Amino acid sequence: MPSSLWREVWILAAITLGSLALGALTDRYFIVAAVGFGLYILVQLQSLYALYRWLTRRDQQEIPEAEGLWGDTFNEIRKLVRTAEHRQDELAGQVDRLQSVAAAMPDAVVILSGQNEIEWANTTARKLLGIDYPRDTGMRLLNLIRDPVFSAYLRKRNFIEPITLEAPQVPVPQVSIQIIPYGRSQKLVMARDITQLARLEQMRRTFVANVSHELRTPLTVLGGYVETLSQMPKIAGDEELKKHFATMADQADRMQRLVDDLLTLSKLETTAPQRHDEVIDVAALVSSLKDMAMIVSGKARHRIETEVDDSLFLRGSKDELNSAFSNLVNNAVRYTPASGSITLRWRKTAHGASFSVTDSGEGISAEHLPHLTERFYRVDTARSRASGGTGLGLSIVKHVLARHDAHLEIDSHPGQGSTFACLFPVSRIANQTT
Repeated sequence: MPSSLWREVWILAAITLGSLALGALTDRYFIVAAVGFGLYILVQLQSLYALYRWLTRRDQQEIPEAEGLWGDTFNEIRKLVRTAEHRQDELAGQVDRLQSVAAAMPDAVVILSGQNEIEWANTTARKLLGIDYPRDTGMRLLNLIRDPVFSAYLRKRNFIEPITLEAPQVPVPQVSIQIIPYGRSQKLVMARDITQLARLEQMRRTFVANVSHELRTPLTVLGGYVETLSQMPKIAGDEELKKHFATMADQADRMQRLVDDLLTLSKLETTAPQRHDEVIDVAALVSSLKDMAMIVSGKARHRIETEVDDSLFLRGSKDELNSAFSNLVNNAVRYTPASGSITLRWRKTAHGASFSVTDSGEGISAEHLPHLTERFYRVDTARSRASGGTGLGLSIVKHVLARHDAHLEIDSHPGQGSTFACLFPVSRIANQTT
């Protein structure tokens, strides 16, 4: 027990004893006790009032002085106030440093309130987004960036992926914007000038498209000559030459498939996605895919089954979806051991529709799954080349699905096979062919 508390106890004891002594002399115990304790309470109320005045006007007054228990209380409050001021100074310094760092960043940084009003922005925001801080403080961001794509992005609250804005909505030709929610309802808007990156990407796409197109004709001619030469009597009778020409023909075919996939991928990347209203009979498409898979399987004799909903139709591009689905089926045939099973499914789900290909192959380790849709990524390079794969099939699938508001999900475990599922939203479902 602190000494100040003992002091108050002794004061109360003294008042009590004094009241008893004076009460015995005057025979007025109650009045004497009331006066004594009343004076004690008055002193306490004065200290309490002094604390109240400081709390309500602490920006103008110092913490009051007192003795006893109230003095110890005021001393503890002084310590807390000094600690709080020190922490406030530290936090203010950290905020200043963070603002200095953000101000020096080459990317635009904007802090929004819960009502999407501008609270702070760095100097780069003026160049990339046309936001002038502090002049635009308190203004709604949508009043400054009047772009329907950005408005939908901000209101949708789906900030997983950034969006790209193009002139004349923003001062810079092409800007990538990412919104990061934080706190209770605040948002951090980050914008980056990607004009140069976009130009380089366009140059890459154009180069790939042009090179692929230019390679198609000489490869066709080369393949034709190889086939013609391999059938000549002199070569047909020489086993060694036949072996060499067969290898040349296989490599020419592989190069032809690679060029075809590059052209397909280039077309998907360079042409703007359109809203296809073609109603696709996916059940019939799955049936044709099964027939194709049986032909590709050949001597491997895979067990290929289908599970389809004949009443479920899809809106989209039949050619693009056929390309995506056939890539998944071909992959299943290539990487499933002989006599293995492959199941093609087309069915309704709780969130839309799903086309999936399930195989009984070797499966894929978890570390490879996030990279499977990257160009030329192979889990087993030697095996992929031996099976005739180009490394572009799943990349084509990803682009086709993105153009149909869909996405690819992969479920695979070593030794347990794989399932590749194309998941379409409800908006893409058509219940009839007319």
